[in-house]
Amino acid sequence: MEVLGYISASIAAIAFVVLVVYIIVTLKAARETLHNVAETLSSLDQQMQGITEETNQLLNKTNQLADDMNQKSSKLNGLFDGAKGIGETLHSFNQSLKQLTNSVARAADKDPEKTSQTIKWGTALMDLWKKISK
Repeated sequence: MEVLGYISASIAAIAFVVLVVYIIVTLKAARETLHNVAETLSSLDQQMQGITEETNQLLNKTNQLADDMNQKSSKLNGLFDGAKGIGETLHSFNQSLKQLTNSVARAADKDPEKTSQTIKWGTALMDLWKKISK
């Protein structure tokens, strides 16, 4: 029986050695995997830093473009305000011209003889002006 005890102890010892060898091989493989993961993460960190720098540059350029657009928009607002002022001035001039025309028409209706005489004098002056200008 003693021989059986030695054989079973030997089998148990061999099984333990095989188990330890497999554990060592597995741990070495895990160590290599973790080393590769660490290298990948380091590379990823460097790439992220590059992306962050490029993103910051892009954001700065975008902000500069937005500022430029705001400045140009403000200038255009001034231009539109000026055009609005010109439009209002032309409208006011038109109103004044209409009032003058109505006033002349009323005066012509009151005294047609003076109006006719004024038109003849105006025509004569225009003819004289044309002759002098040539």
